[in-house]
Amino acid sequence: MRYTLSRLHLVIAASAALSLTFGLPGCAKKAGESAKAQARSVTVVAISPREIEGGLVASGALTPREDVAVFPQLSGYRVARVLADEGQWVKAGQPLAVMDDVLLRAQLAQQTAQAGQQRILADQAEAQAARVKGALADGLLSQEQIDSRRFGARSARAQATAAEAMAQDARTREALTVVRAPFSGLVIERNIRPGDLSGGANPWYRLAKDGQVELAADVSENNLNALRPGGRATVTLADGSQVHGVVRLVSPRIDAATKLGRVRVSLPVQANVRAGGFARASFLGVTRSAMAAPETAVRYDADGASVLVVGADNKVVRVAVTTGQRGGGYVELLTGPAPGARVVAKAAAMMTPGDYVRPVITP
Repeated sequence: MRYTLSRLHLVIAASAALSLTFGLPGCAKKAGESAKAQARSVTVVAISPREIEGGLVASGALTPREDVAVFPQLSGYRVARVLADEGQWVKAGQPLAVMDDVLLRAQLAQQTAQAGQQRILADQAEAQAARVKGALADGLLSQEQIDSRRFGARSARAQATAAEAMAQDARTREALTVVRAPFSGLVIERNIRPGDLSGGANPWYRLAKDGQVELAADVSENNLNALRPGGRATVTLADGSQVHGVVRLVSPRIDAATKLGRVRVSLPVQANVRAGGFARASFLGVTRSAMAAPETAVRYDADGASVLVVGADNKVVRVAVTTGQRGGGYVELLTGPAPGARVVAKAAAMMTPGDYVRPVITP
């Protein structure tokens, strides 16, 4: 009897197992059909080439529009005072540094005294020459004596003129001990300290005229033809801030090695536009074709940017993307789904990968 009951229990358990085994596929199939039946309609857009305004982007260095290296014109003199520092605005002719002029002032005093002495000697010689003009007719002096006094007077005047020139040279050198700004602008570099000797290959100062800094960007030969002076550009600085610029110059020359041309973009004078920095310009009014999707189709989470792609079975799949330039409501996809792939137009919709949808295609 025990054996019969145990056998009966085994038969019941086996039947139950078979029922579960053959019932699961049917349940899964019914669940999938239910999910498809409950799928909601969503708008999808095909990945395709789009004309993106501002799609021409170039980067480069920020450089002064016009700068100058300020060197002292005298060598071998010690710096007495430094009057300007980096970041300071200066006016044309403003003193930047002063050198010790003790020796030059002594030389100037000596040369001035010698010039005065030579003027007196020249006046005396000319007066003597004037007194003997009629001496030849009177027979008092010979022609040779008269000519000697006349030439002596001219020589004395020449010596006086030379002494005055030497005194003027000393005055000029004394004035040059004060190094002045050649124009109004911003001091962007200072390389001297009190006690340094003048001379050498390094400039004392570098000045940016009127503080104007511009972006010098390199653009490919093909894109260079699309730019014109006066065109507008949005320039993104290293800190992420943006300023508006104007194309000032489009180079007429292409570098033979790099096949790039130089474009200079004028920028406003402000504190965060610093010479030597890096910036990126997006040229407005210039379009280019690129694989793009609506900006609303891209969503951002902890894993980065992605789009929701609707497959052939209308199932949603998450695909990571790398975005590029934006414009006209579209964003360039540098990497991501293949051209023609259908993506959900509004990725912020409440759906997750694996959901089924009913795609509504828009152009």
